[in-house]
Amino acid sequence: MGKNDGMNYAPKGKPNPVVKEGEFQIAAAALDHGHIYGMCNGLVEAGATLKWVYDPDSKKVEEFVEKFPEVNVAQSLEQILNDDEIKLVAAAAIPSERSTLGNKVMEAGKDYFTDKTPFTTMEQLEETKKVVERTGQKYMVYFSERLHVEGAVFAGQLINDGAIGKVIQVTGFGPHRLNAPSRPDWFFKKEQYGGILCDIGSHQIEQFLYYTGNNDAKVLHSKVANYNNPEYPELEDYGDATLVGDNGATFYFKVDWFTPDGLSTWGDGRTFITGTEGTIEIRKYVDVAREESGDHLFLVNKDGEKHYELSGKVGFPFFGELIKDCIHRTENAMTQEHAFKAAELCLKAQEEAVVVTK
Repeated sequence: MGKNDGMNYAPKGKPNPVVKEGEFQIAAAALDHGHIYGMCNGLVEAGATLKWVYDPDSKKVEEFVEKFPEVNVAQSLEQILNDDEIKLVAAAAIPSERSTLGNKVMEAGKDYFTDKTPFTTMEQLEETKKVVERTGQKYMVYFSERLHVEGAVFAGQLINDGAIGKVIQVTGFGPHRLNAPSRPDWFFKKEQYGGILCDIGSHQIEQFLYYTGNNDAKVLHSKVANYNNPEYPELEDYGDATLVGDNGATFYFKVDWFTPDGLSTWGDGRTFITGTEGTIEIRKYVDVAREESGDHLFLVNKDGEKHYELSGKVGFPFFGELIKDCIHRTENAMTQEHAFKAAELCLKAQEEAVVVTK
């Protein structure tokens, strides 16, 4: 993965098609964040046919076509929305524009798959809920730090199998490399990126809900700071929050833009999960000073201690499940309620955050 900033994080897995060639056609639009590559990789590996790409910036389109040479270049978003063969549109717009685009896609009778964070305001969330209800379309979210990390997928499987009993606490660390010169202008404007807890914090809150089996939670405390980037006054380079789920499970997470230059990848993302009968630690992207590979999982329970190296072994079932959900109108990949609740809680954490730097 190299010493990048995570902007172009695009994991590749083993192709595992759930549909025949041409059976599920998709389009990519709004290429503002590099996550669009991971989103499209995942869907294509699961059998989707990538028919169209559109972005007003021709340079972004050229780069996209290099990675996906089979795609056709659309002249407008409308060209995609008017194509009856397109079932789903994947997009990584500027965060503050994700909901407006999604509403347009759903009104055109197509499902929408957006990069996280899905919303930057509570008003956007409420409006999109109405559009989903009215159209019956899906507003799905690419929470890549769980869905596109084999260690995180495997942790979910272990928990479902009862390997650590009932989950009572989750702690998440999501440091990212800032690499400011490579970032677009919107990255530094709070109205556009939504704040650190809303943006990269959304991964964390989604994982907590998933691993603890909660449908709802309360934000107990949250805080944000700009410790070291005075030249970008609207940037928050640090944030943390504490939540408690409806079932009593608790959560603490910390996100920041302080990955040291010497780290071999963009961030040492880790998740610690405590159950009544065991513990799990996921070292997602690197095992510092030992292995540059990611997807290390450590399980301790009554049977002893285990270290799993999971890279290339688990796959990414979310994408195939999403395709099948779109075809059959089921909710196995992720429920709409879950995606909206994760979004709502990160918006609340952001709104209520104490600012600890002047």
